[in-house]
Amino acid sequence: MEEKKERTARRGDRPRKREEDDGFIKKLIQVNRVTKTVKGGRNMRFAALVVVGDGNGSVGYGMGKSKEVPEAIEKATAQAKKNLNKISLKGTSIPHGVLGVYGRGSVLMMPASEGTGVIAGGPVRAVMEAAGVKDIRTKSHGTNNPINVVKAAIAGLVELKSAEEIAAVRGKTVEEILG
Repeated sequence: MEEKKERTARRGDRPRKREEDDGFIKKLIQVNRVTKTVKGGRNMRFAALVVVGDGNGSVGYGMGKSKEVPEAIEKATAQAKKNLNKISLKGTSIPHGVLGVYGRGSVLMMPASEGTGVIAGGPVRAVMEAAGVKDIRTKSHGTNNPINVVKAAIAGLVELKSAEEIAAVRGKTVEEILG
């Protein structure tokens, strides 16, 4: 009979973290290297901006900072999951046009007919895809700082109201509102 050799753990045999599938769409917008000058030299850290959504009307963003990039992304993702906002959708688009503003950045969002796709640049595109908006036209004005553009886009999406919500506030039926 042969004796089985017990394998000793080697350096490369570390147990790896398995990324569980929690049903969220995660989009990494930006990784920024930030430095802090101290007495002994410069401290390098990384800041990550992540957008998380369920693809069905919930979206949130988060920022995380750490000495290493994966850890910063993890922190940002955890914060984004805590800051989820529910938005109103009308089919594959948004119910009405809206202007989202944050600081000097503003994002104009207009509904589009089915089949148009997501007409948006960089950070706004990631927000729309994570939120589950499939048809929309957008234009970003003012700053092109990704953090402020993401905040403006989410601020605009949160302002959206469906016809049912407006009818309930006014005490009318949906038919009276839509005409």
